[in-house]
Parts: sequence; structure tokens; C-alpha cells
Amino acid sequence: MDLGLQGKTALVTASYRGTGRGIARVLAAEGAEVLVHGFELEPAEAVAAELRAAGGSARAVAGDLLTDVGVAELCRRCGPVDITVANYGVAEGGSWFGEATDEAAWFESYNKNVLSAVRVVRATAASMKARGAGRIILIGTVGSVRPGTRNPQYYVAKGALPAMTVSLAKELAGTGITVNLVSPGIIATDEVRERFTERAARQGRPTDWASVQQLIFEEFMDLPTKRVPEPEDVGRVVAFLAGDTGAFITGANYHVDGGAADAVAP
Repeated sequence: MDLGLQGKTALVTASYRGTGRGIARVLAAEGAEVLVHGFELEPAEAVAAELRAAGGSARAVAGDLLTDVGVAELCRRCGPVDITVANYGVAEGGSWFGEATDEAAWFESYNKNVLSAVRVVRATAASMKARGAGRIILIGTVGSVRPGTRNPQYYVAKGALPAMTVSLAKELAGTGITVNLVSPGIIATDEVRERFTERAARQGRPTDWASVQQLIFEEFMDLPTKRVPEPEDVGRVVAFLAGDTGAFITGANYHVDGGAADAVAP
């Protein structure tokens, strides 16, 4: 299926690693020019070079998402974009009553997981409005409907994204811009694979990926799919929403979590 991404320019924040890198790979493979973002240029350029070597179109851009000035400079370097994927977010450790998770940590989490997306959306939407078309895709978490007790500042911050998605979709009604949220669960990024493989080794268990996934299901989260999603699994849903296929989808929240979102909303 042709998603209609040829000739489109997509900015994917924090695409120098992890889930963002997987999203960037899929968008580039589908024909979009991908702006690979990093806080520093060197790691972003490494991923952009990887996409170009695979036959895609990509260039690296760097900028700070945590300040208005940083995002303004980033978007100046990017130029007009057709697709904004606000992927950046940080799940830092924390607890409800631990001394380390003080008021400053809560504000910092909100800045990283909510305001960073707000800034990028505000900076890129103007050119989309002028052209009468665009796609804004926020990356959230299944924790918005299935929060844990750990890292409460992260889950509370990410919990704002579903409301942001619906509000922004209404604000941009009639502009040709759609706004959607993709909410992954645990993802088989390099970091996740390494962490759980090391845990399996410490327990004297097999360290092949199939066995490590079983450890994840036992200790962390069982999934009906019996497979931990890859970053590209998230990327394929993003590409679907970013293309012509997503033209009549807006204000929606797509769970890409292997079935982990077991809550049923009334």
C-alpha cells in the first residue's frame, strides 16, 4: 500500500535512538525525508547516515526541546515540515514519597514529557496551516491508562497527552491538519534488550531473546501477543497515521502495546 509519504518531510524528535529511531526508519523506508533530531548533532547524524545507506532520505538536526529558544532554533534549521512526530520523552525513576522526587522533579518531568511536545507543535503547525495540510503525532505510553506506582511524575505527565491530543485536534479543525496519539507499552529497544538480558544472565537463565521475553512476561508485564513490540512496530502505526491513510483519523489514541492496555473505559 502506498501511504503517500513520497515528497513529505517528517521531523521526529529524539530519533537518534530507541523508539524514535525505529519510527524514523519506517518513515524513511516509506519515502519521507526524515529530519533525525538529537540534542547533539553527532548521534543524530549517525542515524541519518544509516537511513541514507538504506536508500532513504534523511538529514540530521540538533536542538534543545526544553526551552522556547531551543525549539525556535531547531525549527529554523528544519524549515517547513509536513509531519511532526513528538516522540521525545523521559521515564526517569521516582516515587511518591522519595526525597529525590521533589517538586523540581515533577516540574522537570512535565517539561520533558509535555511542554517539549507543546513547543514543537506550536513551532511547526504554522507552516502546515499555510499549506492546508499536515500531520501531528504525539508519542505517549500505555501508562496513561495503566499507570504503576513507580515513576509517578512520568505517568502523570504523560497522562496529559490524551487530553492534549483531543484539544489540539479540535483547535485545528478545518485546517487539514490531523492530530493523533500513539501509546506504546514496553518496547524492545536496544536499552530494554540489554537490561533484561543482563537480568536473565544474573539469574542463570538463557539469554536468547525469546527466553528474555519470557522473563519480561513473568516479572514485568504479560502480553497477549506473546511478543514485545519492536520500535518499528510503533513506526508502522505512525506511518499509517502520517500518510494519506490517516486523512480521516484525528483525536485518536492508538495503543501499540501487545495488548497490555487491559483497562476498559466506560
